[in-house]
Amino acid sequence: MYKILKKTVLNESIRIIEIEAVDIAKNASAGQFIIIRTGENHERLPFTIFDKTNNSISILYQIVGSGTKLLDQLNENDYILDVAGPLGNPTDIKNIKKAIVVGGGVGCGVAFPLVKALYENQINVTAITGFRNKDFVILEDLFKEYTNNLYITTDDGSYKRKGLVTDVLNDLLEKNQYDIVYAIGPLIMMKYVCQVTKRYNIPTIVSLNPIMIDGTGMCGGCRVSVDGKMKFACVDGPDFDGHLVDFDLAISRNKSYLDFEKHKYEETCNLFKGDKHE
Repeated sequence: MYKILKKTVLNESIRIIEIEAVDIAKNASAGQFIIIRTGENHERLPFTIFDKTNNSISILYQIVGSGTKLLDQLNENDYILDVAGPLGNPTDIKNIKKAIVVGGGVGCGVAFPLVKALYENQINVTAITGFRNKDFVILEDLFKEYTNNLYITTDDGSYKRKGLVTDVLNDLLEKNQYDIVYAIGPLIMMKYVCQVTKRYNIPTIVSLNPIMIDGTGMCGGCRVSVDGKMKFACVDGPDFDGHLVDFDLAISRNKSYLDFEKHKYEETCNLFKGDKHE
């Protein structure tokens, strides 16, 4: 059992919880994740390790489905049944002097621990974060604290610069030299970030978060195609060379899972309405 030490509400659907987990905190690095189970017969939920102290780890989550709704019912001093980790490979930040980290939406929660690790290792780090509108902007103060430069974009221009993260990225790469770009967020965003960086021949690492169940490579749900070879995001990643990832296949597979979940949800609703199914 793992005790919830603190719960912070960022907005109506996004939370941060701090969990007492000494061994995981001792061994975790930026880029790694955990898998939790809130109770018996509950689904396994993967989350990037958002931050850590000597005896605890934090995760950021968005309430989007039944699993996260169950998680959100827990509060400070409640307990999570299982927390497994750290899983996955740490993000490689060796031999880097100047980096850009691009985060999109809730993906900024995954981008933050990387930004913090870069900054604390005396690496010059510029962050570009993108959101739908002002109401969805999160973690601005933390990004300011751990970056040399921060650019925020909103799709509708309701806060900071109007436009996409790729607009800012293109402007920066035209005028400055960087060692690497990291992109973390929706698949379509990472795809277009990689298209921009490829024009400038800038190495680009993306963090992939496909459907994941066991976190050990056994279920095969998180397989992705990288340089024409099948990889498992949970054990081979979650970081990959973005210029080698087959994003179209990843987007297609992700859509298939979402369509299936939507179908099952609608089917369940119909059953409760009394509809007949063969």
